[in-house]
Amino acid sequence: MLAAIWAQDKNGVIGKDNKLPWYLPEDLKFFKDSTVGNTLVMGRKTFEGMGSRPLPNRETIILTKDPSYTAENVKILHSTEEVVELANQQSTPVFVGGGTEIFRELLPHFDYLYRTFIDESFAGDTYMPEVDWSHWKLIEKTEGIVDERNRYKHQFEIYGRK
Repeated sequence: MLAAIWAQDKNGVIGKDNKLPWYLPEDLKFFKDSTVGNTLVMGRKTFEGMGSRPLPNRETIILTKDPSYTAENVKILHSTEEVVELANQQSTPVFVGGGTEIFRELLPHFDYLYRTFIDESFAGDTYMPEVDWSHWKLIEKTEGIVDERNRYKHQFEIYGRK
C-alpha cells in the first residue's frame, strides 16, 4: 500500500522555507500515529527541513536524484519507480511525506491520501499538486479540536482510490 500524507491550508500551501508554516500539535500527532511502525519516504529537501534526522520508530527513506547523497540511519532511493516497487513488495504501508515533486510523480500510484486540511491561509512557497478528487472516495473525516495549542480549525481526512 502506498499513501500520501500531508497537511495543507485552504490554498494548497504545504510549506515555507522547507518547514511547515503553522504549528498544529494535533496534526503532528495524526502524522505520528499514521506513520509509526511503517515506512516513511520523503524528498531530500523535506528531510533536511526536518533537521536531517530520521523520525523514531519508522523506516525512513530519502528520495533524491543526487547519486552521491548520503545520510545516516536512512535508506536512499533515486527514483519514484523504486518507491512503487518497494510499496508493492512490502506488507506494511509506505507513506510519502513530500515534497511537491514527489507527490506529483507518485499521485497516479497512491492507494490512499491522508490529508490534514487547515481552514486558514498561510504565506508559503510550496504547494500540494492539484488532486483530481473525482478519483477518490472519502473514507474517514474527523474534525480537529481547536484550543489554545491547536489554534486553527482543521480536519483529518483519509481517502481511498475509487
